[in-house]
Amino acid sequence: MVMNLTDLKKYIEDVIMTPLDHKNLDKDVPYFANVVSTTENLSVYIWDNMVKVLPTDTLYEIKIHETDKNIVVYRGE
Repeated sequence: MVMNLTDLKKYIEDVIMTPLDHKNLDKDVPYFANVVSTTENLSVYIWDNMVKVLPTDTLYEIKIHETDKNIVVYRGE
């Protein structure tokens, strides 16, 4: 087991769902006040915040499916 799924669910709730769900990113999320709210930048935001709460070296990638043909993969580069 890499990590407890209950812990992971809490991290996702705290880092992704609470600050981003049902929000106008440009107006309601301070990070996007000076950053264009593209899917690419959203993946960077999620990575930067998830890496702070997860155990060291456990985050491999953030993958966002915007549409069936538009998928963003970010690995912290």
